[in-house]
Amino acid sequence: QVQLVESGGGLVQAGGSLRLSCAASGRTFSINAINWYRQAPGKQRELVAGISRGGSTNYAGSVKGRFTISRNNANNTVYLQMDSLKPEDTAVYYCNTFYIRNYWGQGTQVTVSS
Repeated sequence: QVQLVESGGGLVQAGGSLRLSCAASGRTFSINAINWYRQAPGKQRELVAGISRGGSTNYAGSVKGRFTISRNNANNTVYLQMDSLKPEDTAVYYCNTFYIRNYWGQGTQVTVSS
């Protein structure tokens, strides 16, 4: 079993920044990649960024150059630094990993006002 807990969401003005954290516990030694997804009202959940245990990263085109994903394997935490936020970034952000099955956190709300 793996548990994921997100934190760091909130309300910010357009152009501002937020830093999300995802703390993993349980069978963390089995975790390879950890991803951030988001889901806006009325839209499908979409992949925002991912990072492998070795540090390789990938980003959605809409956030490339504005968001940075990083991880600290020592404390099993993944971060998502979000800069130059736009109103269209408003969504619930979820942490995700896969080990035998998908695991999801409870989500953290990010609201960007114009």
